[in-house]
Amino acid sequence: MADAATPELAPDAATEEPVDAAIMDKRISARKRWLIRLVIVIAVGAAVWAGWYLLIGRNQVSTENAYVNAEMAQVTPLIAGQVTDVRVKDTQTVRKGDILLVIDPTNAKIALAQAEADLAAARRRFRQARATSGALSAQINAGGADIARARAQLASAQADFAKASIDLQRRQSLVGTGAVSGEELSAARRGEASAAAAVTSARAMVSQAEAGRQAASGQFAANEALVAGSSEDTDPAVLAAKARVDAARLDVERSVVRAPVDGIVTRRQVQLGQRVAQGAPVMTIVPIGQLYIEANFKERQLRRVRIGMPAKITADIYGGDVEYHGKITGIGGGTGASMALIPAQNATGNWIKVVQRLPVRIELDPKELAEHPLRVGLSTEVEIDVSAAN
Repeated sequence: MADAATPELAPDAATEEPVDAAIMDKRISARKRWLIRLVIVIAVGAAVWAGWYLLIGRNQVSTENAYVNAEMAQVTPLIAGQVTDVRVKDTQTVRKGDILLVIDPTNAKIALAQAEADLAAARRRFRQARATSGALSAQINAGGADIARARAQLASAQADFAKASIDLQRRQSLVGTGAVSGEELSAARRGEASAAAAVTSARAMVSQAEAGRQAASGQFAANEALVAGSSEDTDPAVLAAKARVDAARLDVERSVVRAPVDGIVTRRQVQLGQRVAQGAPVMTIVPIGQLYIEANFKERQLRRVRIGMPAKITADIYGGDVEYHGKITGIGGGTGASMALIPAQNATGNWIKVVQRLPVRIELDPKELAEHPLRVGLSTEVEIDVSAAN
């Protein structure tokens, strides 16, 4: 029976070998087809990528090291004093000119009143000086008349003296004849002496009148130096008083602190009743309508980057659905490492080359920024079209 069974199994073994070979051939053929398809897909992908790079990719540089920035405005009081009112809080939107806080204006108002009083006094002194010039001018004219009168008196005294001298000489010539008494001769001598004294007095009066006129002229010249060529509004003393009034009025106005720009209040550091110092920052306003992008590109990426080139920006807060368009307005003057507070020093020889980055400033389209507002510090991705450099 064993011999009979053996011939029956032989045909089955012979038929299984061709079946396995056919399956293996099919599998190999299928693998070849998939490999060919994969090679074709890879080749097509490589061709598409090469075409994209030649036409577009090589004209674009991009970075994810980019953030939203702004020229933030620090609010600093220009006068010192106690805060009597705080009208804003953090995250509040304000417009330029809105009142942020109020400082007690009492001292400033007192200083203003004092400055206004000083201005009134300066105006009064100028008017007084002008009136004094008129009085001195009249005094000079009167001095001329006094001199003329004194000279006339001198001439009269001199004439009287001449007459008295002649009378005395005539009587002295008659003394020997006995025609003139001793008493009459003495009287003539006294008359001559009196006339001589009158001449001396008249000369003194002339000198006094001339000195008075000269003094009046000096005072007039000094007074005219103060008022000549000036009006009440252009007098130096009045102008100085006006300046003090303006400064005091400005201090009163500065007691009300207003927003310098449109934006959002942040980092408010002032409380009601607090005494603030002049120039000390009390809050910051972020002008969200004037934000820009600060993108840090690798040095090799900047070979063809120029100011004025267009850029596309996407922000992580909105994702790729929102795209901003901007323009390069500036390239940093130094790398971040060179501008650090403590720059790196490689004088020891232990030096490893590190790829540096330069900040590039990109201004955004205000309309797009208004439609999709951003905030300072948000992360962005920037892509610059450098085809204009070709």
